[in-house]
Amino acid sequence: MQTVLSIAVDALAYGMVLFVISIGLSVTMGLMRVTNLAHGAFAMIGGYIASYAARDLGLGYAAAVLLAVVGTVIIAIPLERLLYRRIYGAPELTQVLMTIGITFCIIGIANYVFGPTLKTIPLPPALQGSIDLGFRTIGTQRAFAILCGLIVALGLWFVIERTSFGVKLRASVDNSAMAAALGVRTEIVYAVSFAVAVGLAAFGGVVGAELLPVEPYYALRYMVTFLVVVSVGGTGSIPGALIACLLLGGIDTAGRYLMPEYGEFFFYLAVIAIICVFPRGLAARAK
Repeated sequence: MQTVLSIAVDALAYGMVLFVISIGLSVTMGLMRVTNLAHGAFAMIGGYIASYAARDLGLGYAAAVLLAVVGTVIIAIPLERLLYRRIYGAPELTQVLMTIGITFCIIGIANYVFGPTLKTIPLPPALQGSIDLGFRTIGTQRAFAILCGLIVALGLWFVIERTSFGVKLRASVDNSAMAAALGVRTEIVYAVSFAVAVGLAAFGGVVGAELLPVEPYYALRYMVTFLVVVSVGGTGSIPGALIACLLLGGIDTAGRYLMPEYGEFFFYLAVIAIICVFPRGLAARAK
């Protein structure tokens, strides 16, 4: 029983980290209809910036997180304006080729600027301890990641489903010409949505650095993982993405605990089984 509870706690932390990073990809793929394979690259940028701010500039953890999110968004805005805007509504293959090219460019630039080494983000004293759950202890940083995941899930759901901006975003996706005719500035809606998605990726890259270390090929190493959890959950669905992250995180964690020699075998086996039963994902939005 203690092993089961330990797996559950670690799976929850891992699943929430996956959710915070990948939910932005779910938004761009499901709501904006853009297959953005460079999403992990923005999470890597956030991790690099936070590491530089905390280790080299001596800033606090909160300031490093804020600088990572803002800095990544500032970098992403011209990319959205000059590159991504050209592939809105383009065939999926065009989007894939464009965003993979962006990924390799970002990797090259990041390694040139920050160096090809593993980056660490020093934690503040408040996140360095542990919390006693009775049956085991859990690192405070992991508890913080779980809390961040819950806040992000509730916040995004509220914005998309209960605010005027969410209505404008869904209208722009369903019929951009009609939305524009009704006065919706679709270009601004897409730019803001893209900035939010990128900001969440950067935030997740920092918060999840303990579980998904920031290293030179971070964007490629976890590209498939982020894409998989979004596909399993159903693109554009926040509850679906959360369920998929927790489910796949639990399966992956249990496999590593009980049969570590199999690596990620059970993770991808579960993905295949779920996609066979739910081809459009667990909770896909209506097209």
